[in-house]
Amino acid sequence: MADTRNKTTTYSRKMNPLLKTNNDTGFGTNAANYGGRFINRDGTFNLQKEGVNFFERFSIYHSMLSMPRWKFISLLVLFYIFINLIYSVIYLAVGVDGLAGVVATTPWGRFKEAFFFSAETFTTVGYGRVNPVGDGANVVAAIEAMSGWLSFALATGLIFGRFSRPRSFLMFSDFALVSPFRGKTALMFRFAPYKDNHTLTDVQIRVNIGLKMMQPDGNAEYVYYDLNLERTKVESLPMNWTVVHPIDEQSPLQGFTEEDMEASDVEIYVLIRGFDDVYSNFVQQRTSYTYHEIRFDGKFVPMYRESEDGRTTILELQKLNEYRDLKKS
Repeated sequence: MADTRNKTTTYSRKMNPLLKTNNDTGFGTNAANYGGRFINRDGTFNLQKEGVNFFERFSIYHSMLSMPRWKFISLLVLFYIFINLIYSVIYLAVGVDGLAGVVATTPWGRFKEAFFFSAETFTTVGYGRVNPVGDGANVVAAIEAMSGWLSFALATGLIFGRFSRPRSFLMFSDFALVSPFRGKTALMFRFAPYKDNHTLTDVQIRVNIGLKMMQPDGNAEYVYYDLNLERTKVESLPMNWTVVHPIDEQSPLQGFTEEDMEASDVEIYVLIRGFDDVYSNFVQQRTSYTYHEIRFDGKFVPMYRESEDGRTTILELQKLNEYRDLKKS
């Protein structure tokens, strides 16, 4: 605790007392109540909620729209298999005699025939070899047919919602760098659009920083600042953008070392907004960099080149994270 207090006192003296804090970030100041980072790299908030019933907190629609594609597809496939297994068991419970055309004689064979009949009924395909003849089987088949077209209607809406939802399609460098800049230093990171024929216009960026500071009463609190940027807006974003925050007398990071950043639990918050011509709507994306994702004395390498015929500029996205270590140069 004494070592942490000494470190905090050191970097607190480096702060310009005239800098104006930003109290509109939406995050609290009590450092004792926070664990880990505020914003995950994928832009989601590092937050869990308690105190309310799970079913009141959980939204199936929002979860299905926001979950990764592989999870979404897997969930649809598992639901399809599971619901047909349930109906197969019901058909067997009602009695296989209620299904005309069943030729299997073993229990496993009858279960397979009931399962595939269920799949045909659920999808309203109805090939015709097996068909319900008893009252019980007809009632179950009618209910299953209704649940089938309702399920497909919901699945179609979810698939359309996922495809039509505006997205920024931006990828960020894994690290932010503290690099030489115009005779001083600057904090830099970069990002780029990764979809072909996808360009944002009227792109604006805002970058904030949160630091843990020791107060006169001995309690640690978070303080937040807006970071001045070399450029906060571009008219279009066909290529990569290296965001630059000059570390000068107007910067809360002036004089900070790597140890100071760790002691102050630095986190950089990034918010980007732009207009997407395809969706004809505004999109936005968040990310953050914590102190252990900031590298000192590094310089990004260029990530675009001219094509061999000299007619096209090629954006090399695989170089987004490449930088030169100036300590070794």
